[in-house]
Amino acid sequence: MSKKFKAIPKFRNEVEERRFWETHDSTDYIDWSKAKRMRFPNLKPSTTSISLRLPVALLDRIKIAANKRDVPYQSLIKTWLAEKTDEQGSSR
Repeated sequence: MSKKFKAIPKFRNEVEERRFWETHDSTDYIDWSKAKRMRFPNLKPSTTSISLRLPVALLDRIKIAANKRDVPYQSLIKTWLAEKTDEQGSSR
């Protein structure tokens, strides 16, 4: 006997959809056994610009570390932040 899935509601915007999926189990709406792996090679993640004040000495150390790795210092900061948040998430 196959499971009866609920209809996915229509959303007015992405925020409404995000709130819905944060509070609902997708297995009530989607048959994941029929899902196929997909690749989206040209998909660009959404970004937003922020302003971050750092002590000059810290920024200088970051720039030196980035220079040693031959990467822009902003990219190094993003990489370090991503690694740190991943560590924090896995240690909980």
